[in-house]
This record gives sequence, structure tokens and C-alpha cells, in this order.
Amino acid sequence: MTGEKSPVSVSDSDSPGPTDPGDRIVSLDALRGFALLGILVINVWLFAMPSAVDKNPVVFGDLTGANYAAWFVSHVFFEVKFMTLFTVLFGAGIVLFTESKERKEQPALKLHYRRTILLLLIGLGHAYLLWYGDILVAYALCALLAVLARNWLPRTLAAVGLALLVVPSLLYVWLGTFAHEIPAEFLTAWQPTDEMIRAEIDAYRGGWIDQMEYRVPTALSFQTVGFAFYTFWRVTGVMLLGMALFKMGILSNERSKRFYRWLLVGGAVFGLALILVGVWYRGYHDWAFVESVFFARQFNYWGSLLLAGAYIAGIMLWCRHRADGVVTGALAAVGRTAFSNYLLQTVLATFIFYGHGLGLFGTLSRIELLGVVVLIWMIQVPLSVLWLRHFRFGPIEWIWRTLTYGERQPLFDRE
Repeated sequence: MTGEKSPVSVSDSDSPGPTDPGDRIVSLDALRGFALLGILVINVWLFAMPSAVDKNPVVFGDLTGANYAAWFVSHVFFEVKFMTLFTVLFGAGIVLFTESKERKEQPALKLHYRRTILLLLIGLGHAYLLWYGDILVAYALCALLAVLARNWLPRTLAAVGLALLVVPSLLYVWLGTFAHEIPAEFLTAWQPTDEMIRAEIDAYRGGWIDQMEYRVPTALSFQTVGFAFYTFWRVTGVMLLGMALFKMGILSNERSKRFYRWLLVGGAVFGLALILVGVWYRGYHDWAFVESVFFARQFNYWGSLLLAGAYIAGIMLWCRHRADGVVTGALAAVGRTAFSNYLLQTVLATFIFYGHGLGLFGTLSRIELLGVVVLIWMIQVPLSVLWLRHFRFGPIEWIWRTLTYGERQPLFDRE
């Protein structure tokens, strides 16, 4: 185990500084670890293949047989769902952090904004120096606004969160239905030429400087146009839902077993039904641009929320059933070091796929990439458990906390 008191315990400590490891909520940590590990199943596509495969899987590599099965499982059970979980937990973390600081009579908003600006700076470094797929910048920008809703009632948070989620969904439907001419850059991003794909592969197999030609504009596009039209609405909306779920006691495992069983079954059945209709719709229209981008994605966009709810319920039930179990402890250890592990995934994956490492970018099939995911999990899980046997926080978490509070935080358990 990792030192947590119980699945539903909340810190009663009035000591200044970060929450003591012994006062953490094990269900939140386990769910965060589960989300962090699952995110890699989708991120590995962006680490290992040309960026166009994120939206158009048929543009590069084999998509038949075992490779189609790998894509199907990844899309149905992982794509968007685990990022949704991580975002829900980030929203819950805003409430948990500010309530803790207010209870200790500390300047909650000042500390929140300080830690959020630090997160933004780390995210910018991550995006432009290592990997364009960074999510930390979006989280930081959205958290600057989302914190203002921390005292809202759960039903208000849920209603506003859902309203925000509707915006990009309606925008995509409008574009697909009424837009008379699709911008050329949309079509190019969906179906790049063979020469464009080869140039991107060569760049990422090259040195760090060569990669910047693609990393910088892609990251900039994600953080400007992508943020304005999609990411801001999705991330902020899901953060508000996370705040509501935490205030309702759902994320801290305070609801009845019956509630979680209904959420597990209902979320899985209806979520999977929507997602599978989207898969069929794409195939029926032979992966056509308008149908795939503007309409088929709607099914996964909304279905991911339901399936993420089922995952939440499953982890809550598991934590009750095996609160002191090896799996719970391992997931909680990854969750407690999630910031460090998120960046470690980038370091390991870019070493495997980019030219300053093994240079395997564009060489592995989708089924082989799942093997790489498992390999990275086999490094991260035991490393997280071993680290927390000696240290209170992950290394990046410790630096983040020290800079947030303006004084060195204890790192070793004996401190």
C-alpha cells in the first residue's frame, strides 16, 4: 500500500503545505493512476506515427487484421475516455486544493494561480522542447478560469459543464452540414501527400533540431486554433463536471455500492453503444472526410463521457473490494506520481521513436505499438511503487510544490 487511510478518507490536518501522503484519498489516486496509464494507449500513436493518424487512421500504416483489432480496441475503450478521466480528476483537484488551503486559512486563490502558472511554464517546455501532444498547457489555461466556479453547487457545475461541451459538438455539426467550402488546411491535415508524410518521418528520425520544424508549428496550432475551437470548451466543461462529481462524493467513493453498480452498467452499455455506432458510421462511409471528422466523431465525443463514468464506478468498486490490494496500491502509486509519470512517458517514448534515441518513428505497426505501451507500463508501475517507499512525492511533484509554496518541501519519508 501507499500509506492512504481509506477509500473515503479526507485530510483533517491543519498543517501548512501540501496534503500529507497519509491523508490522501486512495480512490482518487488509484483512478488517476488508471487514467495516466490508459492515456498512453492513444498517445503512442502520436509519438510513433505521422500526426495525421490521430484523426485519419487509414492515412498511414496497415489497418487490417491484428492492426485493425488494435485500433478498434484502442479507439473504443481508450480514445478520449482516459483523457476525460484525467480532466475530471484535474477539476476535482482544483476543489480539493482550494478547500484545503481555505481550511488552513491560506491564500487559496494566490496559491492556485501560482501553481497553475508553474504548470503552464512546464507545459510550454514540454510541448516545444519534447512533444507537441502536451495537455498541460490546456489544463493550465482552463484552470485559470475554472477555479472561479469552485464554490458553485454541483448541479450548477454539471449544467454549465455540459453546456460548454455542447459548443464544439454543435460547431462540428454546423461545419459538416452547412459549410459550403472546407478550408484547404483541414483537407491537407486529413489526407497529407506521401511526400509530406515522408518528410515528417525523416524529421522525427533526425536530430532534435530537425524535429523542431514539425513540433513547433503543430504545438502552436494545438494551442491556438485547436484550443479556441475545441480544447477550451471540452477541457473546461469536463473540469466542471469533475468538480461536480467530487462535491457529490462520487470520486471520493462515498456513494453506495448500488449507485456505482448502476453507473458501471449504464455507462458501459450506453457509452459502448454510441461509440460502436460511430465506428460503423465511419466504415459505412469509407472513412470519408466530412462524415468522419464532423459526424462520426460525435458518437465517441459523447460516448466517452458515459464510458468514463463506467470506469470511475469500476475503480471505486475495486478500491472497496481490494483497498489494501497490490493492484490498488500500484495504481495509487502511479497516481501519486502522475505528473512525473506523464513526463516520463514522453521521455521514454521519444527516446524509443525519435532520432536522438532509437529512431523507430514510423516503423512499428499498431499491434506492435501496444507492446511498447506494455513495456513502458512495466517500467513505470514498479518504479512508482519503489520511489514512494523512500520519498513522499514524485520528483516533479516535489519541485512543483516547493515552487508553489516558496519553500523547500520535505521529500524523504523520514523528514
